[in-house]
Amino acid sequence: MRAVIQRVRKAQVRVRGEQHGAIDHGLMVLVGIETADTRQDAEWLAAKLVKLRIFSDVEGKMNADLVQVGGGMLVVSQFTLHAKTKKGTRPSFIHAAHPDVAIPLYEHFVQSCEQELGKPVATGEFGADMEVELTNDGPVTIWIDTQNKE
Repeated sequence: MRAVIQRVRKAQVRVRGEQHGAIDHGLMVLVGIETADTRQDAEWLAAKLVKLRIFSDVEGKMNADLVQVGGGMLVVSQFTLHAKTKKGTRPSFIHAAHPDVAIPLYEHFVQSCEQELGKPVATGEFGADMEVELTNDGPVTIWIDTQNKE
């Protein structure tokens, strides 16, 4: 799984012109699932995200996690995170998982995030054309790939 995480002051996703999910301060997570991903990857990523110390503590240092600041999480599926651009100018998405594999993993990832966070997670709609709006905080943007856990 690949994720781009952005610390936000607020974020929302609209589907067919209507708000589908929204949060105030917290994490906006774009997640892409590839064919090699497993349920264990989803669980590892969920635990990692909730425990990332990228929020300011009382001293103003980036030392607090999502639970400590009472933040929310908005998760949006994005297969384009697995774009291969080595050849030509048209990206290839050959490694992105097909919906029959990706949807159950995406749902398991969201459930794992909810368990780790201890509250519901806002989401987009898998496979839908979505409008994502956010206000970065920092900005703080981090990229994580479960196939390369560094």
